[in-house]
Amino acid sequence: MIRRSRLFGRKTRVTFSMAVDQPPGAVSVVGDFNGWEPGRHELVQRRNGTRSVSVTFTPGVHRFRYLGTGGLWFDEDQADRVDTEGCLLEL
Repeated sequence: MIRRSRLFGRKTRVTFSMAVDQPPGAVSVVGDFNGWEPGRHELVQRRNGTRSVSVTFTPGVHRFRYLGTGGLWFDEDQADRVDTEGCLLEL
């Protein structure tokens, strides 16, 4: 799931969240905003049975994917667009 919050100025905070156990193991959000670096934006387990991470974005189009344990790449259905190269957020 993706939740967007407008911040002061033109920036947007995007919170990425999913169930704590699907998929099992660690999951990171990787994309053009963090140099596709795994672990930099790892989803953290919350008390409500989810895991999430928030990232602050500048305006524009940003590409991302999720990377799970064992090299499992997967996409977010709630992205603005999904193509063969992953997900796009239009902010």
